[in-house]
Amino acid sequence: MRVTRSQAEQNRQTVIDVASRLFRERGFDGIGVKDLMEGAGLTQGGFYKQFASKDDLVAQASRRALESAANRWSTAAAASPEDPLGAVIDFYLSTGHREERMDGCPVVALGSDAARQGAEVKASFEAGIREYLEMLGSWVGEADGDAPGGKAMAVLSTMVGAVVLSRAVNDPDLAKAFLSAATAQVRKAVAA
Repeated sequence: MRVTRSQAEQNRQTVIDVASRLFRERGFDGIGVKDLMEGAGLTQGGFYKQFASKDDLVAQASRRALESAANRWSTAAAASPEDPLGAVIDFYLSTGHREERMDGCPVVALGSDAARQGAEVKASFEAGIREYLEMLGSWVGEADGDAPGGKAMAVLSTMVGAVVLSRAVNDPDLAKAFLSAATAQVRKAVAA
């Protein structure tokens, strides 16, 4: 049975969505094409009709994951217009976000993997990171411009690092301590 163009595009978007979640859970090299396609409910045979290579899918799934993460930031901020940064800090540095392996921040889940990828994947991450910095810059009072401000960079670095470290340890008290310490430091830095 032949697949319509519309169905083929829908299948392609499904594969990108599934890959964006599975890559965050398992890493770029932690899952193969066959398992990705099975996760999307499709056969492996259709993969190369939809993507030039696994690297092509990695770049597109990374872009999708970063867009999704930025949307989550925007949603948290919109829910608390009187303190958008506080809402993002509370969401991002929470134990709930720490536990979201498939839907959590792609920079946390895949940052070190992305550093070993090609230019297209790095470009996806750079665009997503720049979007984070733009949002943070608007909330910490830094002017718009080509170069992100130091305060936004410090806040983002602290937040990402805290979630990475909290995921890297077995001790739940230590994991929570990383998140709590980062919350306190970010709030202090923003208030200064």
